[in-house]
Amino acid sequence: MTQTDGQHSPAPGTRAADCDREAVAERLRLAAGEGRIDLAELEERLERTYASKTYAELDVVVADLPVGGGGPGSGTLVLKTHMAPVRQAGPWAVPPRIVAECGMLNILIDFTQATCLHREVTLEASCGMGTVQAVVPAGWAVRIDPASTNTARITNKADGPVDPTAPVLRVIGHPRSGRIKIKQARR
Repeated sequence: MTQTDGQHSPAPGTRAADCDREAVAERLRLAAGEGRIDLAELEERLERTYASKTYAELDVVVADLPVGGGGPGSGTLVLKTHMAPVRQAGPWAVPPRIVAECGMLNILIDFTQATCLHREVTLEASCGMGTVQAVVPAGWAVRIDPASTNTARITNKADGPVDPTAPVLRVIGHPRSGRIKIKQARR
């Protein structure tokens, strides 16, 4: 857990606090959101994180990840279908920008269990014959960007009451024969 709050690092054998484990867990969620680790590895590392007792044990969990995210493409999650549909769901960290591209298959982006620290998230979605579907939690606002094309193939059913403190999902959509669907999670 090198350098916490700009101060010197505690000794590796020092016992970690709950806030230290939470900081590592958030770093892991961010890494998963950036595509650095998959969801199975995220779950395994989170288990190790919450079982860690010392800073040394926490350091091992994130040793192969960059500090503070970073690198080319940081802050953007790219989802593309190849041979199988794509599903981004469960606990994950939402970056400020998501690019979703599908041909004939489908992409599901479920924000209901995700951690979003951004006021606005941009989803750039394009699809050939497939579908890009986004599921947002209650309270999120969804805006279809005017730069979108073929808007007759974009449906927004996330029309519940908006929480002014919740994130805004801005969708820039370019469906060809496929569809882009946004809906609110069921209660």
